[in-house]
Amino acid sequence: LWLCIWAAPGAMGLKLRGHPCHPHAQPWQAAIFERSKYNCGASLISSRWVLTAAHCLTGPIHVRLGDYNLYVREGTEQYKAVAKSIIHPGYNCTDHDNDIMLLKLQNPARLNRYVQPLGLASRCAEPGELCSVSGWGIALNAPENISIILYCTMIHIVSDEQCTANFPRHVNENMVCAGLKGGGTDSCEGDSGGPLVCNGKLQGIVSWGDVPCVSTMKPSVYTNVCKYYDWLLATMWAN
Repeated sequence: LWLCIWAAPGAMGLKLRGHPCHPHAQPWQAAIFERSKYNCGASLISSRWVLTAAHCLTGPIHVRLGDYNLYVREGTEQYKAVAKSIIHPGYNCTDHDNDIMLLKLQNPARLNRYVQPLGLASRCAEPGELCSVSGWGIALNAPENISIILYCTMIHIVSDEQCTANFPRHVNENMVCAGLKGGGTDSCEGDSGGPLVCNGKLQGIVSWGDVPCVSTMKPSVYTNVCKYYDWLLATMWAN
């Protein structure tokens, strides 16, 4: 299982059997950079707030919105300083519990066809539900002059029983598993913090999984956003 010391590369690159996303079809997708280096994925959930994994806070970070190709200027990008980062008070980096963090942007995002917030899931997903996950995971170890585009894949929600069977004593109700039967495309190192989207809502945050993710048959584990719906609304309102 990934350890806390993995936090810098994120706990999770999409396996290459994913496919390039349709450009800008995920206008909520955000990228977190530590200085000039890509660090994690994230999701825009309102003009002022971005949601990601707590383990993505490894140093001074900023957020990029409206991006598709990380290292090509497309004219759609918005670079945003982070005014405040709020990690869930119950976050435990050892067992990945409550791996969720809100980032308040210094200036609101300009909403347009390339930058749009994604609604939060208030109900939890059903086993078998088809969802999408996206990320630039391959960018972690790539030189900055390499063209890195956003990858997408479709996966299914895995039942709690199956999730627990794959990771005995490591998962709880704050987590949800998703993947494909028999392995294959899934999230992986470098996609950490990115969105799991089910029925047009943000259902999960890429959190952790088995190592090496490229060869594992196990599903990946996501922070279960529906369990944090009230905390997220209350925290944004109070800040």
